[in-house]
Amino acid sequence: MAVMRPETSPGSDLDAELLLTMYRHMVRARVLDERMWVLNRQGRAPFVISCQGHEAAQVGMAMALRPGYDWIAPYYRDLALTLVLGMTPRDHLLALLARAADPNSGGRQMPAHYGYRPLNIITGGSPVATQVLHAAGAALASRVRGEDAVAYTSLGEGSTSEGDFHEGLNFAAVHQLPLICVVENNGFAISVPWSKQGHTKDVADRALGYGMPGVIVDGLDPVASYHAMTEAVARARRGEGPTLIEAKVARLTPHSSDDDDRPYKTREAVAEEKAQDCVLRFRRVLEQRGVLSPGDAEEVRAQCMREVDRAQEEAENSPLPSPESLHLHVYGDQ
Repeated sequence: MAVMRPETSPGSDLDAELLLTMYRHMVRARVLDERMWVLNRQGRAPFVISCQGHEAAQVGMAMALRPGYDWIAPYYRDLALTLVLGMTPRDHLLALLARAADPNSGGRQMPAHYGYRPLNIITGGSPVATQVLHAAGAALASRVRGEDAVAYTSLGEGSTSEGDFHEGLNFAAVHQLPLICVVENNGFAISVPWSKQGHTKDVADRALGYGMPGVIVDGLDPVASYHAMTEAVARARRGEGPTLIEAKVARLTPHSSDDDDRPYKTREAVAEEKAQDCVLRFRRVLEQRGVLSPGDAEEVRAQCMREVDRAQEEAENSPLPSPESLHLHVYGDQ
């Protein structure tokens, strides 16, 4: 089974409003991510793990899904994905600041551990790649119920070295489950480059061993990501089984707020990635097509800044969990 490698973005068939919506989602995620870093550096938030450089892939993928119907087992960088699916900046800041109203865990999980029942976002944990098994189970449940819901999961390329990744994909392939697994490949598993993680040229090459399509997409292009995901979703809903998608993205920050990437990543390499920033690149494309007029990009960012400002104020004014709720959802409700 050949590995498909879409080379260019087939964006001419998308209307201007959809393209503009994609851009707004990307900017919104970037502005929120930047605010989280500010709060961390001010000592007001304990930990940040960034989606900067992943926004295009996540937005394109999410816009091909049905929020609240399909099942989502995300990984810790999926800030933009969860925003598109219906979570709000306030939701994320409540989690970042460990407030009682945090919809993910009531302030109990560390930041970027998403779980939102109304949107079918399955609670994640710190061990990487476990979400692939959760998604495979959700895909099986969809099949048993006679539904056409798909299960979406995502992870970094480093997580593909975990046994959970292989077991989940093999199970989905054997049973032809409606599972879509997206590897957001930014080149580094914390500090370890792909060349020291796997001997295949691309992660998607591994799809051949499971007997499923492997798709490589330019993850810096939301339109290419949207089309790849749309095809995978259509296959899954038709009962044709799982798909492995590898989105080539960039990590524009260190691994997390606790990481220093200078020992393992040259400043020249960082500068090259930032020159290909997916948000700026998509802005230029939309300006060239006339979708964004002069001043539109600045207004979109200003609108997102105002939304994040309000969300931060509401989150900071929200109460912390009470000590009496310490054992809630741990050993049983009390």
